[in-house]
Parts: sequence; structure tokens; C-alpha cells
Amino acid sequence: MFFEGFALPDLVRTSRHTVVTALVIGGLGLIAAIALNAPLVGLGIGIGVGLGILNFRLIVRSVAKVGTREGENHRRPLAANTVRRLAVITVIALGLCFLSLPVGLGVMAGLALFQFILLASMARSMFKLGNGGISGMLDAAQASFAMPDDDGSER
Repeated sequence: MFFEGFALPDLVRTSRHTVVTALVIGGLGLIAAIALNAPLVGLGIGIGVGLGILNFRLIVRSVAKVGTREGENHRRPLAANTVRRLAVITVIALGLCFLSLPVGLGVMAGLALFQFILLASMARSMFKLGNGGISGMLDAAQASFAMPDDDGSER
């Protein structure tokens, strides 16, 4: 699949880079919002980036915990944890939108900003490792969706 070339140190470095970059860009967003006379939006951006980082840390912890469990079905606990986390984050973000629209919109922007940074960091790491080119991604996707022929062999 896509992440088979990642070793544990690569994932640790990528997650550290993601968190540091998100904190720096979130801080810059806060400063920019204050400079534009929208401090509540800046506060919301900070809260959103913080929620994104918290969600990311909880994902890592959940995957590590489920990975150490015995048994065959690892998807159900991960799916349940994901749904709970996303529900809580959604309630917080929408609740803040109802309480204060500028803060709520800032939270939404901060969450989106964190997700974009996470995606960019993962893509950057894949390209640095040499298995992130478009052809490599297409080959990995094609191999994961290969359909067996009538005789049972893959095409």
C-alpha cells in the first residue's frame, strides 16, 4: 500500500514536523487575525489547530493500542473511536459557531489548516522516501485494487 515504505522513525519525524508546522502557522494566523482586528477569529484558529493536534495525537494512541491487542477485528474499535472523536470535535466546532460566529469560523479554519498541513507533510515524506511519485502512487493503487482473473491469478 502507500505507507509500506515508512519506518517508525519516518512516521515519528513526520508527525513531529506536522505538529511544529501547525503550531507555527497557527501562531502566524493568530498574529494576522489580531493585525486585521479580528482577534476572535485568531483565537478560533488557535483552538482549531489545537483540536487538530489533539485529534492527531489521539489517533496515534488509538492505533498503537489497537495494534497491540490480540484478535482479528481491529477495524471496529478504530472506527468507533474515530466516530466518537469526530463527533466531539464537530459538537465543539458547531457549538462555538453558535456561541460566537467569529470564533467558530476560526475553529473551522484552524481544523482545515491542520488537515492540510498533515496531508502536505505526509506527501512530502513520501516524496523524500522515493515512493511518492505519481507513478509509484498509481502502481500502489493499481496493485491494491487488482482483480483476479477467472483462473484465480491477478491481472
